[in-house]
Amino acid sequence: MATPKIGLFIGMSADRGIVEEKFKRVQSFGLHSCQLMSWLVSERTPETAEMILELCDKYDVRISNLWAGWTPFPTADAYESWGLIPMAFRSRRYDELVQASHWAKLIGVTDVTTHCGFIPSNPHDPLYTSFIALLKMLLVTIKANGQYFNFETGQETPKTLARTIEDAGGENLGINLDTANLMIYGNGNPVDALDVFGKYVRGTHCKDAFFPVSGRKAGEEVALGVGKANIPEVVRKLHELKYQGAFTIEREIPQSEQKDIDIRNAIELLQTEMAKYNWDFEE
Repeated sequence: MATPKIGLFIGMSADRGIVEEKFKRVQSFGLHSCQLMSWLVSERTPETAEMILELCDKYDVRISNLWAGWTPFPTADAYESWGLIPMAFRSRRYDELVQASHWAKLIGVTDVTTHCGFIPSNPHDPLYTSFIALLKMLLVTIKANGQYFNFETGQETPKTLARTIEDAGGENLGINLDTANLMIYGNGNPVDALDVFGKYVRGTHCKDAFFPVSGRKAGEEVALGVGKANIPEVVRKLHELKYQGAFTIEREIPQSEQKDIDIRNAIELLQTEMAKYNWDFEE
């Protein structure tokens, strides 16, 4: 069975040799889809866009999503340094996401995703209301480029995320469901979260984890199928929701033989579960 809608999460680089190896890696698993992660503005140039398009053709890989990071990179205190919520970094990161949207257009990618940070649960919090105003501004660029802006899940509750999308009022807002992050941050599980925001899901990070065992530590990320994500039920619900995006595998351990084993096992698990529903693959 062909698996063009199962993909791999890979990182961007301005060095052709480095990024070509990553496209080769996608192909080596028999996959034709990826999400491309880029943190640095300096690597998002017209020249690198041409390189990426060439590599997509060479290795028969489609980029489903640009995962756009921002600077400075977050510190150990994630509450103070993640995404667009901290006021100290908002202006700079807003500009970087606008640039990422323009670059995504150059490579023909219609979905731009990022972690927006710890969105306040209180809708009257000034950090929340000012974030909504900023988000509405960002959506002007996103819409002009014919794109969707997607929230990476995890750092807020499903209800807060759904309300944020409703309050921003953008028709081009969506969600990239990371099936582990909700558990890692202790905010829920992906199966139940789909009851809250399933209609907004446009992409995934197929990942697994255990819930935190401490109020101060994050949950542990593990190989897909090992943790509490309940991938069979996630796949069933996404099929029920008529999900049309990619199932993008992410495994957050250093490159190793074990990582390759975990990816192959993840592909097999996703293929098995998707086959139950005669999913209509696009070649």
